[in-house]
Amino acid sequence: MEYPLIQSLKEMTTRDLAVAVVDILIVAFLIYRILMLVRGTRGWRILLGVLVFTVALLLSDTLRLTTLHWILEKATLLGPVALVILFLPELRQALEGLTRLGFLADAVKDVGHEQNLDRASVEEIVGAVAEMAKDKVGAIIVIETGSRLDEVAATGVTLNAKITTSILGSIFFGQNPLHDGAVIVRGDHVLAAACRLPLSENQRIDRRMHMRHRAGVGVTESNDVISIVVSEERGTISVAQDGRISQVSTTTELREFLIKNTVEQEEPQPTPRKRRRDRERKQEEGV
Repeated sequence: MEYPLIQSLKEMTTRDLAVAVVDILIVAFLIYRILMLVRGTRGWRILLGVLVFTVALLLSDTLRLTTLHWILEKATLLGPVALVILFLPELRQALEGLTRLGFLADAVKDVGHEQNLDRASVEEIVGAVAEMAKDKVGAIIVIETGSRLDEVAATGVTLNAKITTSILGSIFFGQNPLHDGAVIVRGDHVLAAACRLPLSENQRIDRRMHMRHRAGVGVTESNDVISIVVSEERGTISVAQDGRISQVSTTTELREFLIKNTVEQEEPQPTPRKRRRDRERKQEEGV
């Protein structure tokens, strides 16, 4: 006697079987991405709560706990709406993350190409960060690379000042009323200072990192930006991108990171020998 599942598989054509396999792989990938998205966040605890609720619902039916089962069953009607509300930050992060994939990422970068830093601005930022790290001055510098942080900038004081080492250093100087907050950098200008950033709730962040680092990570979780965090306690330099934070050991490492991720890369100029070969090839082709 064959099981219904085996009989159904035998009746399926090659095309139907291929479609079923693709369907299963897509669903498995989506479940994996959801688990990775909520891992280490409050969403993970919510997911465990949903699992406990489901087990309680099944057990109440099996053990004939009529009243409890009726209450839990009615509560499931509000389940989808409740899940959307509870997972709203994670869902927003996932949807915004789609714009960082493939051609969508290129399109976003093309639209926001005017936000790219130049090498001179990178040097000014690296110089300011190096001085603040040496003097253990706490700082957060957020650099727009694809997303525009107009809403975040509105929480602070608009400056629209040219990026210089002295400007950044003076903003985070302890007696300056603008030092308590983040600086937003757009292109080669300091857009705003004393801005408030969302705090990350990721539990995987090192416990030695406090509010300033969580703010630096939080703004990168839902925006295509880079944040630089200088620790006031240890004088260390950290960079955050795509919800991940890591410490840089030297200013050279920081400079290379910023050039790679914020400076528009120029096409390499052809050498004289290559230009000569190109001319000879065009002459042979009759161009």
